Amino acid sequence: MDGTLRRGALTTRTLAQGRGSRRLDVLRTSPHPAYVVWELTLACDHACRHCGSRAAQARPHELTTADALDVVRQLGAMGTREVVLIGGEAYLHDGFLDIIRALRAEGIQPSMTTGGFGVTRELAEAMADAGLQLASVSVDGLEATHDRQRARAGSYRGALAALAHLRDVGIATASNINVNRLNLGELEPLYDVLRGAGVRAWQVQITAPLGRAADRPEMLLQPWDLLELVPRLVALKRRAKADGIDVWPGNNLGYFGPEEGALRSADPDDASEHWRGCQAGKFVLGIESDGAVKGCPSLLTASYVGGHLGERTLASIWDESPELAFARGPRKLWGYCAECAYAEPCQGGCSFTAHAVLGRPGNNPLCYHRARVYRRQGLRERLVPTEAAEGRPFDHGLYRVELEPFDAPDPVAPPRELVRIGRKPRFPEPGKR
Repeated sequence: MDGTLRRGALTTRTLAQGRGSRRLDVLRTSPHPAYVVWELTLACDHACRHCGSRAAQARPHELTTADALDVVRQLGAMGTREVVLIGGEAYLHDGFLDIIRALRAEGIQPSMTTGGFGVTRELAEAMADAGLQLASVSVDGLEATHDRQRARAGSYRGALAALAHLRDVGIATASNINVNRLNLGELEPLYDVLRGAGVRAWQVQITAPLGRAADRPEMLLQPWDLLELVPRLVALKRRAKADGIDVWPGNNLGYFGPEEGALRSADPDDASEHWRGCQAGKFVLGIESDGAVKGCPSLLTASYVGGHLGERTLASIWDESPELAFARGPRKLWGYCAECAYAEPCQGGCSFTAHAVLGRPGNNPLCYHRARVYRRQGLRERLVPTEAAEGRPFDHGLYRVELEPFDAPDPVAPPRELVRIGRKPRFPEPGKR
């Protein structure tokens, strides 16, 4: 098995250059920010009910275009291969197109993840002219479910329209989904929709209890839901292979069940790869719109920011901040993960997901292997919320893990009316940058 870094539907390496090219050997390469996810602004034309960053309004002090262009130069000097532009909505930053051009000039592959609501034909053309190579459009279920989760009527149709506009101007298109109890039953028909829309890749991750999702624990998967999800996803991956579509698990999905190789390998019939631990701060970097730097874009801001651009150089933050270096050596595992047979290669699974559930990394109950072990014992783990989140971007509450009979009743109420908490967000105008 080789130690290579893949980032699923968001990466252009398998889409634009063919499978296997430019793959990063994480066992033999020195740590550097090879793959960067950059939140250009927290302004958004949605206020999604699962959003970890609670996006809607811009942060008080976001990087200007001039600031951002300087960051691009620093990324180029540090050997960055690809930058995924996100938000909020990245296209709502005034310098969006200039930043894409600058990334191309530095030899960095620019891509983006978007809800797509404001991606008009004109904007898609401008993005293609600037040099964008890939756009992954988030589609979180069929129409009613997607619009409910995204808290905006017409969001689903806007996303599909964006896929069409992007495809028509020559930008490679992918899609991604946050799986939870709202949309768990819709994966197969949604795949059919995305195949019809011409996507070349699909990334599936599970909704973690961050941000607004932390306010809605009843919509989140329980550990035993993975026993259904993972085999279904592998079956879809096999279907997708015949359709010429790459299906990838997000970094918080799976871990060392019998489908692990098929789940993480480019070819599900090859099955030669497996999860090799959290790459945050090793080959992955996250930048928030105010210049905060952390090892992964989804890591909790309060615990993992190593410094701010404008106050320090990116190189000094990368080299000197312990907040970014936490995954560069053996991890401190605890609980079930400390005794697991896969502890050494796995290193406790996804750091931000484990921290969002139990308040620190190193013990991740949202693990397919772990759920299978308990199932064989006639047991399952239930996540019970004990502390609410505070209401800030990338915040979290706390849970306790309760062990119960596998066939115990599941008295989870239907997801509450998912109304916004507090004042109604003021959305930017669609397509306005």
